[in-house]
Amino acid sequence: MAQHYEAAGVNLEAGYEVVSRIKSHVKSTHRVGSMGSIGAFGGMFDLSSLGVREPILVSGTDGVGTKLKIAFAMDKHDTIGIDAVAMCVNDVLAQGAEPLIFLDYIATGRNIPARIEAIVSGVAEGCRQAGCALVGGETAEMPGMYAGGEYDIAGFTTGVVEKAKLIDGSKVKVGDVLIGISSSGVHSNGFSLVRKIVNDAQLDLQGIYPELDDANTLGEVLLAPTKIYVRPMLDVIRRLNVHGVAHITGGGFDENIPRILQSGQGFYVEEGNWEILPIFRFLECRGSIPHREMFNIFNMGIGMVFAIDASEVEAAIQMLEQWGEKAQVIGHVQEGDNQIVGKQ
Repeated sequence: MAQHYEAAGVNLEAGYEVVSRIKSHVKSTHRVGSMGSIGAFGGMFDLSSLGVREPILVSGTDGVGTKLKIAFAMDKHDTIGIDAVAMCVNDVLAQGAEPLIFLDYIATGRNIPARIEAIVSGVAEGCRQAGCALVGGETAEMPGMYAGGEYDIAGFTTGVVEKAKLIDGSKVKVGDVLIGISSSGVHSNGFSLVRKIVNDAQLDLQGIYPELDDANTLGEVLLAPTKIYVRPMLDVIRRLNVHGVAHITGGGFDENIPRILQSGQGFYVEEGNWEILPIFRFLECRGSIPHREMFNIFNMGIGMVFAIDASEVEAAIQMLEQWGEKAQVIGHVQEGDNQIVGKQ
């Protein structure tokens, strides 16, 4: 045992225990192409196993942000890993890519093996949902950098898309229909404002609020994991001609939908075409946030938007409904400025 290292705050034995605890979770994410096992210096993937003729690799990295503070307050750590995966895989999906591999990085003030296992179990669940392999990661015990009970998590993914099916927004045209797929809640953006609202309004994370129309506590509602759209959206992308895909993350509608538009194009979105989840009404009311500003911060009940020709709208929605997704036309691409109209 490295006694001097432990005296400095780093427990190597706990690290060994973590590796033992997470082996089964990592193994559960195996997919065609993944190679090796936990413990190697690098994660490996056999790209030749996919039969892609002109492969384009698409990579993404992200974290969970201050949603972690809610997890700390609730002492609930088994879903935050799903968020880490979702934030990465949904991003590469926006280019039409199928996520292949995922790696995580967890930094903590004190290595608590059971807690790290809970986090990684969430990462593994997210990988299973996305169909990608967890091929590596790092757990860093960093006393003095983080408080003993706190941690940070970040993820990295690489996906592949056939060059001919790459989605870069260049096909988006005026008149394209915008289809939105429902979100599972706040997802993993806007939590600095969420926490300010909770603190300023003296809300109880352990409390149940009738306005939320939910039997869960406020903290549990806020911790609902980010939805992973990979399987249903890949089905649509492979069978139809999707022109552009926007993952609705930080910056809401205003920042993310324009990322798939061409110069001179804007979006027209009609509020009322989908359900704005009760949590957003709750935050807007308790935080006294201007209604229009909410769309520039949160996903407002829509986690993924894609542009498609009007002739394929019915087929796309039917396909998504077969996957159990709520999908609806929320607007269209127009010339000029962005507009969100409807009930205020």
